Amino acid sequence: MTDTVPAANPFASRLDEQKKRISDNLSMVKKVIAVGSGKGGVGKTFVAINLAWTLARKGKKVGLLDADIDCPNVFVALGISDQLEASDEGKILPVPIDGIQVVSMAGLSEDPEQPRIWRGPMIGKAVSDFLSKVEWSELDVLIIDLPPGTSDAALTLMQSVDLAGFVIVSTNAPSAVLDAKKAFLMAKEMNKPVTGFVENMRSDMFGREKVEDLAAEVGAPFLGAIELEKAVQQALEENRPVTAIDPKLRIAFESIAEKVWSELTVEDKRDENPHEE
Repeated sequence: MTDTVPAANPFASRLDEQKKRISDNLSMVKKVIAVGSGKGGVGKTFVAINLAWTLARKGKKVGLLDADIDCPNVFVALGISDQLEASDEGKILPVPIDGIQVVSMAGLSEDPEQPRIWRGPMIGKAVSDFLSKVEWSELDVLIIDLPPGTSDAALTLMQSVDLAGFVIVSTNAPSAVLDAKKAFLMAKEMNKPVTGFVENMRSDMFGREKVEDLAAEVGAPFLGAIELEKAVQQALEENRPVTAIDPKLRIAFESIAEKVWSELTVEDKRDENPHEE
């Protein structure tokens, strides 16, 4: 009897090729972390921007990639109106601002007010192409602002990138906490390391400990809470990180950034001291 050779899986082969292209393109990046959420409207982009700003202030070389295909808002939040330019080799060049290299899908559109009406396969291809065509210089960390939920774009990105961490943002609203748990379970199912949870827009409206309780329930770090302050609205109106204008929230983000960096580097410390318990 002749042994039958299993047919190659063309999807797996394409995914492997895609991951290699992206990995090669990120060779100058030491750590990649994603900032995600189970649903929209919880301030995921707000957290990603201020985490990037805080780490840059601490002397880290930081990149910020807005991978929200449908509604990219990083450029708007930072007051960037430029279109992205290309290098002589056809690579996308990040926009430098406040010491951060910033790239957004919004910079590829001639009219940012027009919606992108794309189906699943188009979204997946756009995300993978985008990740493999940005010319990053040397970075300590690249922060990726994910699309909300578990959409095609978020799944493609999670599959395609070797993440060092995944920060999940949620408010204390019951539906947001439920969806944050789904985001956590998605990450675990995909074998992606969860750095921890950030509670955003903390107020008395929905209570003050639901996100912290969720972190304890699933055994993940609680990274900290961001109070709902008037300075947030001021920052949005001025197109600036709130950490640049409000000392109280700056301290809150410094604490979160310190915990994130500690989680990112814990494996490095273990590698350096393999005999330590």
